[in-house]
Amino acid sequence: MTGASPLGLAMRRFARHRLAIASGVVLAILVVATLSAPLVAWLLGVDPEGVDLFNRFAAPSLAHPLGTDELGRDVLVRLLYGGRVSLAVGLAAAVAAAAIGTVIGLVAGFYGGRLDALLMRVTDGVIALPFLPLLIVLAAIDLRELGLPDHLAGSEHVGLVRIVVIVALVGWTTVARLVRGSALALRQRPFVEAARAQGAGAGRLMGVHILPNLGSPIIVATTLAAGNMILLESVLSFLGLGIQPPTPSWGNLLTNAQELIWSAPALAFYPGALIFVTVIALNFLGDGLRDALDPRTVRR
Repeated sequence: MTGASPLGLAMRRFARHRLAIASGVVLAILVVATLSAPLVAWLLGVDPEGVDLFNRFAAPSLAHPLGTDELGRDVLVRLLYGGRVSLAVGLAAAVAAAAIGTVIGLVAGFYGGRLDALLMRVTDGVIALPFLPLLIVLAAIDLRELGLPDHLAGSEHVGLVRIVVIVALVGWTTVARLVRGSALALRQRPFVEAARAQGAGAGRLMGVHILPNLGSPIIVATTLAAGNMILLESVLSFLGLGIQPPTPSWGNLLTNAQELIWSAPALAFYPGALIFVTVIALNFLGDGLRDALDPRTVRR
């Protein structure tokens, strides 16, 4: 393996992590399936929002592979459309949280001193906040009270953005601490000192010389955080404070099914199983990326 590129070494280490590869395949299948939701609905000839009270709780069939719900809507199509929302919100919130955490951690690690102490105390304060109650309070705020027009406050897209912002605002702390620790070590490296000696400013040192070397911890932290973000979105939707019907998400599909758990348990099982599989797959994928991108990983 001598002389191999860092990317080649990382790919070889990742290839040895079978659970991570399997998780990547599962996530790819989920993404493709959710993106193909309109195609599936067209092939089945169903409307994801169409109500058919004469076809309630229908058993699985060729017309409805997973049956229908309490309003006669196709379960498979609604699961796929719900997956589009849950995955999009989870991944967007994870990326947004990673961006916030990267900026705060990079500034704190590069400058150090009092600014570092101040930013880390803010980070510790956010970590110390009661997580779920804070999310519930933020999600319960009426956007109309903040001056947003009625047509925007009730918009589906504004609701999605709102959930992404809320979850990202409290989910950046892990990335910030990881980036800060790495930046503290990198700012003393010879290549950074050489760039500083040549007159490079703080912005160039952080953006050109330090930030590219933080890719590994940021990617791993974002992957691991995506699972938590999907869980948080599901929890808020389950409590009725997240994605609002008729827009489906895995969380509000669980909410709709909780009163039918004894008469139609499959309606709760399907979204719950998809949330479980997605979060577990993201965690395994994050573990595999961490092992692959860590240069200290040694083959046993």
